[in-house]
Amino acid sequence: MKNYDPADIVITGAGIITAAAQGKAAVTDTLLNARSAFAVMQRPGRQHNTAFLGAEIPEIIYPAHFSKKLLRGITLTGGAALVAVEEAWQEARLSGVPPHRIGLITGGSNFQQRELMQIIDAYREKPVFIRPAYGISFMDTDVCGLCTEVFNIRGMSYSAGGASASGQLAVLQAIQAVQSGQVDVCIALGALMDLSFWELQSLRTLGAMGSSKYADDPAAACRPFDRNRDGFIYGECSGAIVIERMTTAAERQVQPYAAISGWAMAMDGNRNPNPSYDGECAVIRQALEKAGIHPKDIDYINPHGSGSLVGDETELQALQDCGLAHAFINTTKSITGHGLTAAGMVEVIAVILQMKAGMLHPCRNLEDPADPSFNWVRGTLQHQIRHALSLSFGFGGINTALCLRRL
Repeated sequence: MKNYDPADIVITGAGIITAAAQGKAAVTDTLLNARSAFAVMQRPGRQHNTAFLGAEIPEIIYPAHFSKKLLRGITLTGGAALVAVEEAWQEARLSGVPPHRIGLITGGSNFQQRELMQIIDAYREKPVFIRPAYGISFMDTDVCGLCTEVFNIRGMSYSAGGASASGQLAVLQAIQAVQSGQVDVCIALGALMDLSFWELQSLRTLGAMGSSKYADDPAAACRPFDRNRDGFIYGECSGAIVIERMTTAAERQVQPYAAISGWAMAMDGNRNPNPSYDGECAVIRQALEKAGIHPKDIDYINPHGSGSLVGDETELQALQDCGLAHAFINTTKSITGHGLTAAGMVEVIAVILQMKAGMLHPCRNLEDPADPSFNWVRGTLQHQIRHALSLSFGFGGINTALCLRRL
């Protein structure tokens, strides 16, 4: 390992599940070959005389050692969280770390809406018979409790809601937990946001989610930064990474993926869904300053790039004015869909998987770029990332940025 400091904050494990693939190896292959799973969604509670497009996980494949009792009655969000954390846990060899020195931050809030609506509908006419477990499962802390119980995590744990920036917000909170000495190792989890018909309908009415423009060609619907985009396309996903100092990783002889060299969070002072140029520029510049690098040092950008009409334009303007138009840029959401609370985490994992592979994945459906002057990755490209920038923005004026450095 070169170019590191013992005090470096590093990523030592990762786990991921998307609609098109489960596990890092399969997801890497899916990304590099730009394979997606977009279709008319079929999961119960997603449609009501509608045909919303999205990408749904066909099946969660659980490790053999997970008991039937554990999996009985588990929610979609909980199941996705368990397989993501399990993969990250095993890779980082956390079984040898004292339980009270491990923490967990779950990125997201209100992320089990479909499951809850299904329960409410089932018991609407017989409310006194509702399962007592509902008194626990409707809370976001239920996913924290599930994961800490299964993995015997005895350090700090809580959920952090940041809308579509939740996954990256969890990373920032995990960094702070490690830096402060609260724990030695912290798992950051981007929870799967399980949308019901009601959220899908309101997001479409709001103008954030894509229309029925591509109803006859679902694979073409998700097209961030393309002039013919008309909103985000939802995609089920979840991811987890393990964050710690280089010194603790070395004790277990774990090879880190990358160092997190800079990070930032800033608010717009705006509760609405519209993006903020000033907020985005602020976190980009703060993250670069914390990393101690110049914009010209960034050679790869993983943007928020949701497919929003206004959001994509604002993000490109912020990147341009921050001196970053030279860097390679691609669109992970064009392949996975927008995972909302999980999106920022899945995209951080996409960065380190590309860093490890020495290759960049293509932008799907980028036929007519909104700004062709950017260095778009149009096909699978060999490239050794040195310094990457990952961006994540959420409703309510939340802006986050991460700089990752190759080791």
